[in-house]
Amino acid sequence: MKAVRATLAQPGPQVGRPLAKRSQAQRVAELDLAVAESFMRAALDEAAKGLGRTHPNPVVGAVVVKGGRVVSRGFHQKAGAPHAEVVALTAAGAKARGADLYTTLEPCAHFGRTPPCSEAILKAGIKRVFCASADPNPLVNGKGVARLRRQGVEVVTGVLRDEADRLNRPFFKHVRTGLPWVTLKAAVTLDGKLASATGDSKWVSGAASRERVHGLRDRVDAILVGANTVRSDDPRLTTRLPQGEGKDPLRIVVDSRLSLSPTLKLFTQRSAAKTVVATLAAPGGRRAKALTRAGAEVWQVQGQGKGNGQQVDLPALLKRLGQEGLTHVLVEGGAELFGSLVRTGLADELWLFIAPKLLGGDARSWLGALGIERMADAIPLRELRWEASGEDLLLRARFEQEAGR
Repeated sequence: MKAVRATLAQPGPQVGRPLAKRSQAQRVAELDLAVAESFMRAALDEAAKGLGRTHPNPVVGAVVVKGGRVVSRGFHQKAGAPHAEVVALTAAGAKARGADLYTTLEPCAHFGRTPPCSEAILKAGIKRVFCASADPNPLVNGKGVARLRRQGVEVVTGVLRDEADRLNRPFFKHVRTGLPWVTLKAAVTLDGKLASATGDSKWVSGAASRERVHGLRDRVDAILVGANTVRSDDPRLTTRLPQGEGKDPLRIVVDSRLSLSPTLKLFTQRSAAKTVVATLAAPGGRRAKALTRAGAEVWQVQGQGKGNGQQVDLPALLKRLGQEGLTHVLVEGGAELFGSLVRTGLADELWLFIAPKLLGGDARSWLGALGIERMADAIPLRELRWEASGEDLLLRARFEQEAGR
């Protein structure tokens, strides 16, 4: 299995090269890598179970492997709970001695809310550790791997690193910048409209896409919307999966003038998650008190702009969310909020559901003004992924222009 490390560090065989012409060493290395990747995928499946539930911690999964089979599994469930490695080692019991441990993130070597995972690995008698991602947290970065190696444990790094890194992009950004990962989600017609000229938007996308959105809500820490979207759509912003499962994220509405009525569904239809209104107004005013009585929490956020055009400063709001330990924020509209986040480079990712419908030029665009005058200055997208979503298409992409990286 030591061949895995060499395989990870070298380019793979040329595409289309006949298997018979590869050396025996190459075939063995590729086989070992395939085995290692299959066990790491099992660990990644475990890690995904924690999405939307572990902030400010990363999502981590682990499996213990002995005799070529998985003997136990574990994932980190929430901050303060045992880490994935400890869960898997506890489940393995005596079978962990002499076994391999696959973990999606470098094991920690420091005391936090829980003891260090590297210590648990050593006590369990694990022979080899395979980890996917390095942990950028300065308290961990390289220290966990170094400690294990000093104690004679073989450590192989980088197995399915790209997949593991994608799973923890929100955590990595939060560690580097203090800001949450920002995903924009919109449902639009083929000509880029999210509502008719009268503001009607139910429904742009099909049932399969709407169910997909509820699955996305279940995996984020917070939903952010603008006041106009709340007024026009009166949404609940809750997670409604077919099985009745799922977690409601924190709901945040940007209402600079504190103009929303406390009778809207966002306030009257209660959820286990809090509702926050971000505003320029003082929390002690009459409107703020009415929203507080309705169960909302009012945050006074500094403004940007001048006079009557002053709005909630979005960088300041995102910084506040980061300070609250929130690592992934889903933005669901409207066009003005989308435009501000894209224009300022604060958006990280886009989920665009495209329905096979047309509304025409008098309908409402999903994206507000960006102030771009030349095609050469258009904001590029990268890492584009297209997939079917029922009768719709889903485009997932990263923004090329990112702030604070």
